Amino acid sequence: MMEINSCVPEDEEFLARLSTIAVKPKMLYYWGKMPERDTRFLEATPRYCFEVPGRPKTVAVVGARKNTEYGKEQAYRIAFELAKQGVVIVSGLAFGIDSVAHRAALDAGGVTLAVLGTPIDQIYPASHTGLAEEIVRKGGAIISEYPKWSEIKEDEKLLQFFQSKSGRKASFLARNRLISGLADAVVIVEADLRSGSLNTAHHAFDQSNLVYAVPGDVGRKSSRGCNRLLGRGAVALTEVEDILLDLGIDGKKQRKEKEVSLIGDTEVETLILKELVEGVKDGEEILSRMNQIDETEVNGVRRIEMSKVGISVSEFAVAVFDLQMKGRIKSLGSNRWMLVT
Repeated sequence: MMEINSCVPEDEEFLARLSTIAVKPKMLYYWGKMPERDTRFLEATPRYCFEVPGRPKTVAVVGARKNTEYGKEQAYRIAFELAKQGVVIVSGLAFGIDSVAHRAALDAGGVTLAVLGTPIDQIYPASHTGLAEEIVRKGGAIISEYPKWSEIKEDEKLLQFFQSKSGRKASFLARNRLISGLADAVVIVEADLRSGSLNTAHHAFDQSNLVYAVPGDVGRKSSRGCNRLLGRGAVALTEVEDILLDLGIDGKKQRKEKEVSLIGDTEVETLILKELVEGVKDGEEILSRMNQIDETEVNGVRRIEMSKVGISVSEFAVAVFDLQMKGRIKSLGSNRWMLVT
């Protein structure tokens, strides 16, 4: 018997970040329970100011429905190793890579969340009902922005939406923004050029998420989407350790970042490095902080001065490029950067 809960995103601690996405859901429905705070993440920097310390980090692992054996192996390895570290795995319960990711998380003794594009009480595909039940039984949840089918039938507009082929297709594309919105990072394992997984990646870029793609054979159809993402700013993922380090949940990384030299070859480079070690990753935010203005008043006279160094966008871009060429920083995609330790 499904016990369905409903809430607006802001009212549920773990789901609150969905209130920040471009098209936020009016309501959310879930079967199961949301992940609880985890002491392993107490020192990890929350992604949003309203999130409490200890909120588990989340990684979405998605990909092709018709996966290859290589894709299956990579998806299982990535999700399993992340779940072993307490990372919550998010996916869409679909055939292929999605179900492999859920299974790996469960096998690792971890928690996984499945986001549906259907009413909350209509598991799709139906053959994954057993998997959905296991997800809930082992501490995870099934999530949808659509209520029970009995409630949809009472809403003429929503009923027509789900009875049309275009509506059903749109509902699955719409759920991709929820998958990426719940995640701190998104991993695309396999995808063709016309793939729902690429749609998830595009939402992730728009939401300033970390986006990773597993490199594949350039001649393989199922790798074309991932390889294209790599050319558009996604990070090539070969080692799970890279995600753990980028999420800041590994103690080794934190120690290394304290030891890394913060001295650049120019003053601008040094300021960029200092902003990065403070946890600022977004290029626009770094530039804004470097051009911050201080206003003070002494003896009734207002003084305006630059608190740091005012630089132009082009000067900033040159410094970032030089730091990247020197191996001091690396791109996370979407004008986001991190220190190389």
